[in-house]
Amino acid sequence: MNSLNPLNRNPKKRLNNQPITRRLRCGFALYAVAALACCLATPVLAAGDPLAVIDNLNTFIFSIIRAVGLILLGWGIVQVGLSLQSHDPSQRSQGFLTLAGGIIITFAREILDLIIGTGA
Repeated sequence: MNSLNPLNRNPKKRLNNQPITRRLRCGFALYAVAALACCLATPVLAAGDPLAVIDNLNTFIFSIIRAVGLILLGWGIVQVGLSLQSHDPSQRSQGFLTLAGGIIITFAREILDLIIGTGA
């Protein structure tokens, strides 16, 4: 009677009363890995010229630097304008320093090209 009770089954037995061996577990794991490797495999799409990818990354990084420089340039203009309105010389000098830093950061790529000598 005890073998007919479904709640009293041995958890290490399969439906056909065969034990789950280590070999069976390893085989299933290998099968699962192979199936996932076949299903999730994607082709590698490489660019024709590997230097073009680096050049695109270079352009992207310098565009981010230019955006930060433009933000600093705008903030420097605001600071100079507020200092002229409030007649505060320390704020005016801080505004001009921020303005100069924004100009240098905005044109960093062109300045580097002039220094290195690769400008077009």
